[in-house]
Parts: sequence; structure tokens; C-alpha cells
Amino acid sequence: MTENYASKIDSPIFHLVGDIADEMGKECYVIGGWVRDMFLHRPSTDIDIVVVGSGIELAEAVARKVGKRAHLSVFKNFGTAQVKINATKQSEEIELEFVGARKESYHRESRKPIVEDGTLEDDQNRRDFTINALALCLNKARFGDLLDPFDGLYDLEECLIQTPLDPDITFSDDPLRMMRGIRFASQLGFFLTEETFDSIARNKERINIISKERIAEELNKILLSRRPSVGFKLLEKTGLLAIIFPELDALKGTDSIDGRGHKDNFSHTLQVVDSVAEKSDDLWLRWAALLHDIGKPRVKQYIQGQGWTFHQHDFVGQKMVPQIFKRLKLPQNEKMKYVQKIVGLHMRPISLIEDTVTDSAVRRLLFEAGDDIDDLMILCDADITSKNEEKVRRFHRNYVILRQKMVEIEEKDRIRNFQPPIDGNEIMDIFHLKPCNAVGDLKKAVKDAILDGLIPNEREAAMQYLIQKADEMGINS
Repeated sequence: MTENYASKIDSPIFHLVGDIADEMGKECYVIGGWVRDMFLHRPSTDIDIVVVGSGIELAEAVARKVGKRAHLSVFKNFGTAQVKINATKQSEEIELEFVGARKESYHRESRKPIVEDGTLEDDQNRRDFTINALALCLNKARFGDLLDPFDGLYDLEECLIQTPLDPDITFSDDPLRMMRGIRFASQLGFFLTEETFDSIARNKERINIISKERIAEELNKILLSRRPSVGFKLLEKTGLLAIIFPELDALKGTDSIDGRGHKDNFSHTLQVVDSVAEKSDDLWLRWAALLHDIGKPRVKQYIQGQGWTFHQHDFVGQKMVPQIFKRLKLPQNEKMKYVQKIVGLHMRPISLIEDTVTDSAVRRLLFEAGDDIDDLMILCDADITSKNEEKVRRFHRNYVILRQKMVEIEEKDRIRNFQPPIDGNEIMDIFHLKPCNAVGDLKKAVKDAILDGLIPNEREAAMQYLIQKADEMGINS
């Protein structure tokens, strides 16, 4: 018996599309992610409509019917069309993607399929996972009927991810589906079936034909999930991580000499990322958390009497960030520089709570972190993952003291993102200098004096100090 879910899609847009399809004599269905998310009670804005016949023709007819509020985009090379319907006071913007039902075949060297017209069954067969093959009919006579040939609804209820057909064929044909499956596990809190997991492990090398941009897109979605560690653990266990992200894979494992070991930095990193994810939705802060210890494998040393050390891993990690972003085709802009800065600074706050906290050290941290100081502190808080509960409590208490000190110094000295009260051009004018090292030395001297608390962050005090410093250097105004 066919299950009917007409009440769940009882909206004007679905009735409109179904009525127009009836007039044109076409079968049409809402399919894929929107249907999956409807059953999961998750918000979803992208609505995929599959048509037995030309999806473009139905899209054009829908756009004509809606009129001025509709914006039509046609992609003839792909046989698809998009209709965006502008929001009104009564409804939000709607985005409909139309495609003709099709069947696909692949060459081994490419994930671009040879596409032919097909039936709804053909179209459902080519879907990546059973939970994405669910289809609800929009034609009036069968409005709301569920077509679920692979028991996708059962898999939704059991939180399972598996392919409609042989997973080895599914993943070999389009290897990006391996990462999509892991991403869905991370986003939805689902489980890969044993057969699916094993197939990903067997086909992992096929990921090499996927563009870096598509891989980065999936990594971003994993990082934005509620518990990113789920996705990264699956990437590691299936062997994909070593191929797509060897620097992160290199964090795995522990070594022991003379009975002294170090923690598994991969597990620690994932714990930090999850902790950051609980406090911030910012993708780039999550990237900084993922990369904060990325330099450790390159600097790891065992020193007799000291044990394992990772000196300057923050500095080395900072240098690695641009290389990693470039290889993964991630942005080479301010977002990359932000991640680089957070990685480079992530050890600074913990060094301040271990030593006697001086105003000078706090000023310098505020100056270097600027407006990103709050994000840095979120990461540093998350970075405390010791199993020693008393140690964790002590670190958190010290961070509270450090934060209070930062607030007091910021209110008093206005250090965050400050610029010295006297710039280089003014120094050249005052002392009749051309651009030279002395100008930079004088400017740095004023900045350091303010950060070290020798003078207040005020123009008059800075000017007096500048003249004194110039006199010491034998420079006269």
C-alpha cells in the first residue's frame, strides 16, 4: 500500500507545480534533500523537482504562471532550470530546481556522467543514498504519494546511511559521494552501514579524481556540523583523510620512550574542534581549531629528562596555514590570514596564565590579536583537554583572571587595534628625514613604550618620548 503525505506538502507552490505538470501531461515529484529534511523536521530551502520529460519546459511554464515575482535561470548544458520566487509579506523566498528524470553512466577517469532521459525509477537508482531517493508525487491524482523503492524512510528512522545500489559502483562512479556520506553522518548524527563504510575504504583512492574545490566544500560542511569530530573520525577510519589532508592525518598516534608518552594530538584536536563548535558557528574559527596543533609532528622531539616537546609548533603551524589553504583551494584572503593569526597566537594566553601576568604582556596580546581576541580566547579555553580535573579547573580559573585583566587594560589604555599617535610621515617631517631605518626604529620605539606601559597611549606623552629617543640616537629636529 502506497503511503500518502499530502498534508505535509499542502502548500500553494506544490499545488501550483503539480497543476501545471498535469496541464502539460508530465509526471513530477519533489525529491531528495527537501523530502529527507521534511521527515527529519529540519529547515530546508532548496526544493528539487524531478520531471519525467523536460524539467526546463516545466520550469518555464511555472515561471510564466507566477509572473513578475519569478526569476528563471536555464542551464541547457545540464538539462536543469531554477525558478526563484521572491518573498512576499505572507511567504519567504522559494527556490525550485527542475531537472528531467535521467539515467547515468560513467567513465572510470571522470565523475562527469553520460546522461540519458529516464524514468523516475532510473532517477532514484542514480541517487547517492536511500535517504535522498525519497520522492513525493505532485500530480493531482496522486498528490502526496511516497515513492520509496529502497526503504529510505526506514533508514531515516534507523539513522542509517547506505546507497540505493551496489556501493562500490555508486562510489566508483562519483567518488564525491564518499565524502557526502561522511558529511551526512556528521550533520545528521547518522551511521554508515558496515557495507557502506567498507566500500568507502575500498574505493578511497578514487577521491583523487575529485577537484580540490569540491573536497573543500565538503570539509567546510563537516566543520559546520554540530559535532565535526564525527566526520573527521570517519574520514580517518576509512583512509580518506590520509589522501585529502595528510597534515591532519599526521597528528595521529602516540610515542613512548623510557615510559614517557604524549597524548594523541589527532584526538585532542577533534576534542578542541567540538568544544569550539559548542560556542561558535564561525567556520574560520573552527578551521583555526582544526589547525591549531598542525605543526606538532614537524617539531616533535624527545629530550632526555624533559620528555616530549613541541617547541614552536604554533609558529610552524602558522607558516603551514597558507600552504594548506592553497592546496585545498580555500580562500587566499583575510579569512586565511585570520586562521593564520589565531593559530600563531593560540599559545600566548596559556603562557600568560602560567607566568606572572604583567600589564605589558597583556597589552601586547591585545594589540596583536586586535578584534579577534575573543575568538582566540574561545579556542584557548577549548584547548584545555587534560584528564586531570583539578588542572582543568585551575586553568579555567586563571583564564577568568586573565580576561578580567584584559578588560581593565583595554578600558584604561585603549590598546586593541591601536595605532601609535605619531606615524612615520610625521616623524620624517619633524626630523627632516627621508625614508630610512631610523624612521622605523623611532616609530617602533614609541609603539613599544606604549605597549610596555612606559608612557600612556596619548599624543603629548608620545611626542615627548619620541624627542627623547631621537636625541639618544643623535637625531635632531
